[in-house]
Amino acid sequence: MPSILVVDDKDSMRTMLSQTLVEDGYVVDTVEDGKKAIDMARLKNYDLVLTDLKMPNMDGLEVLSSLKDIDQDMAVIIMTAYGTVESAVSAMKQGAFDFITKPFDPDHLSMLIERALENRRLLAENSLLREELAQNLGFSEIIGQDDKMVEVSRLVQKVAASDTSVLLQGESGTGKELFARAIHNLSPRRDKSYVAINCAAIPHELLENELFGSEKGAFTSSVARKMGKFEIAEGGTIFLDEIGDMDISLQAKLLRVLQQKSFERLGGTKPVSVNVRVIAATNMDLNEMIKKKAFREDLYYRLSVFPITIPPLRERRGDVKPLAEYFITKYCRDMKKPLKSLSREAVAIMEKYHWPGNVRELENTIERSIILAEGKKITPDHMAIRLSTTSEIRLREGAGLKEIGSHAQRQAERAAILRVLSQVRGNKRKCAEVLKIDYTTLFDKIKRYEIDANQS
Repeated sequence: MPSILVVDDKDSMRTMLSQTLVEDGYVVDTVEDGKKAIDMARLKNYDLVLTDLKMPNMDGLEVLSSLKDIDQDMAVIIMTAYGTVESAVSAMKQGAFDFITKPFDPDHLSMLIERALENRRLLAENSLLREELAQNLGFSEIIGQDDKMVEVSRLVQKVAASDTSVLLQGESGTGKELFARAIHNLSPRRDKSYVAINCAAIPHELLENELFGSEKGAFTSSVARKMGKFEIAEGGTIFLDEIGDMDISLQAKLLRVLQQKSFERLGGTKPVSVNVRVIAATNMDLNEMIKKKAFREDLYYRLSVFPITIPPLRERRGDVKPLAEYFITKYCRDMKKPLKSLSREAVAIMEKYHWPGNVRELENTIERSIILAEGKKITPDHMAIRLSTTSEIRLREGAGLKEIGSHAQRQAERAAILRVLSQVRGNKRKCAEVLKIDYTTLFDKIKRYEIDANQS
């Protein structure tokens, strides 16, 4: 259960926040000043700190700075009253996850906290990767050492030092955000902000406000100026995930940022200049979208100055076992369970499975297996991917009619060979005669279908 520290000098605010957060399922501590907050943070590991900006003796910015000295990855959200938004933006640049303006909607705060905690989880999971990336040209075993992945790591290393826009392409679950963060961490901008936003997770009508911000009065609920993600990422990197889901009208404004390094907030007339590196990612075929007029061709060429395609897990099967072993270590540690290992049968199935959900699906499979496995070994019985026959494993999800037909033919041939071998008591030459094929063909099919003729 995540733990949260609330820092506010007003009793009523601390009480309200404590009650709200406890109802949301968090463990909550409250303190009335910054010095006590720092003392508490040294004694206890908090997942998130929610602090007011304006407080006597020690303000929120000083609290933020001290907390970051204790734990660089600690999630901190700043609460600010109207008129101190500029200071809140300064806090963002110093490492705060986000800020929220009083008075605020409790539901909005809950959503912000969920995002911050998820971001902290990702930071913790990727810390080993970042350390490895900083030390050498290749990626760590977490990502894999297949030739295709080694080539991806080289491309990342080469492009990181520049300010070139990068387009990461690949199926869902291949780890595009890991690579985006790696590019940032290897770049000269590493000490500045890294801001990620999922274009598919935010409604089209709200995405422009999230990216570019708005002026007071831009719309009904706009009671103060709101800074967008581009301003918050000033000097650093912004990662636009699922860029293919961005509305065509908003694409024009993004194109202007890439071309002119400036934009206007919603309801504003004054251009805002920004110095931000853009990394975009998609699992869609943008060229097909361009043909359908769903994606701007000029924006595509601006984003894909340096395209990198991340291969799916099924194309680098040699990475399956090392990745699985990494996740086993991770989840055994997180769940405080003795370290487990994969059985030979489990490895065989995992290396033959298609992994339509890629590394994310593999991670989920291992997490489930750690929960179910009571002994020292993880077996196929603990895996949701277990299938009844090896040939079924080869039939991937979403297969077309041609692949389904081939699969059905293999199944029928295998069943026929087993039946006839049983009738002729394992005599392969008689079996070939009955099936009206030559002996060599029968021998090849027995080998291909993994038939044990001695047990037929």
